[in-house]
Amino acid sequence: MAKLTLDGVTKVFDDGGDDIVAVDSADVDIDDGEFLVLVGPSGCGKSTTLRMIAGLETVSTGEIRLGETVINDQPPTARNIAMVFQSYALYPHMTVRQNMSFGLEESTDMPKSEITQTVEDAAEMLGIADLLDRKPGELSGGQQQRVALGRAIVRDPEVFLMDEPLSNLDAKLRSQMRTELQRLQEDLGVTTVYVTHDQTEAMTMGDKIAILNDGKLQQVATPIEAYHQPANRFVAGFIGEPSMNFFEMERNGDSLVGEWFEYPLSSETAAELDDAERVTLGVRPEDVELVASGSGDHEFRTVVDVVEPMGNENNVYLRFAGGDESKPMEERETFVATLSGMRTIEDGQEVIARIPEEAIHLFDAETGTALRNRRLDQEATIPNR
Repeated sequence: MAKLTLDGVTKVFDDGGDDIVAVDSADVDIDDGEFLVLVGPSGCGKSTTLRMIAGLETVSTGEIRLGETVINDQPPTARNIAMVFQSYALYPHMTVRQNMSFGLEESTDMPKSEITQTVEDAAEMLGIADLLDRKPGELSGGQQQRVALGRAIVRDPEVFLMDEPLSNLDAKLRSQMRTELQRLQEDLGVTTVYVTHDQTEAMTMGDKIAILNDGKLQQVATPIEAYHQPANRFVAGFIGEPSMNFFEMERNGDSLVGEWFEYPLSSETAAELDDAERVTLGVRPEDVELVASGSGDHEFRTVVDVVEPMGNENNVYLRFAGGDESKPMEERETFVATLSGMRTIEDGQEVIARIPEEAIHLFDAETGTALRNRRLDQEATIPNR
């Protein structure tokens, strides 16, 4: 096993004379045995990054190192890296056993008896030992996914690369396979880079997550850090479902003034803004409290617009009742509060929304850079895995 390093890695495509920068100077250190998830919206460069690591795309500038060895110019077959594709890429005319053994037969001088034993051991680990003589067309999606994983495992690689391997599965099976993949990776201890656009997968599976947007690396952090201490507004809005609430505000001394409300700041919080005059105030839906009454500086009159029952919780969409009362309610800014599913609340109900100062995030309105994040307590810093 080995550490994988991306040092200023850039990929530029030539589109008829116009350069398209797909990945822009990515710097990532993936420790030996670590599970890193590359996450971001479609077209952000995450799959291109994975393909450069695999050797399927050339690196325009920068270095990719496996241990101390620069592998930029090594062909894919020489990199000791195994890749699991979104489409599984199984040979339909071969049995499961043949699919799993084919790579070993073609690229190694391992004796046939040893290949057989290696394949059977991997199949037993994945719970597909009874499927070895079937062909892919006879298998379910989840079974095909296990075969694709098995084909990678038998190679005993230094690095696993996984390109949205669960996207073709239904929601329940995806949840099950997430758990199985985590357990498998921990048992094998193989350095793993996993690509997904699904933030749930990123938050639940990764030791660390790397968030990309428009080819640029936005933040590399643990899931807890990315959620509670985002580097910028993009990360804050991308990580979390429902998304963080944002309010555009102007600074007026030690207060923030928006279209619908004014938000006083403590002197300590105001000091963190430096000389920023326009800021974006952010708050997670679960940090918005709904109370029966109140008149504090951080409490605001609202009307319930829509309630989304989720079973264990309710997502409550609210509209401000203050500000310019001449503006129709349906045109006013909405924000979301996440409440316990045991709490009854109805459309049209008037409630007081409290936005605690200790829970707010503040971002520079021009650059999106985080100026102030909520504080992490000791409990929140416990690793997720």
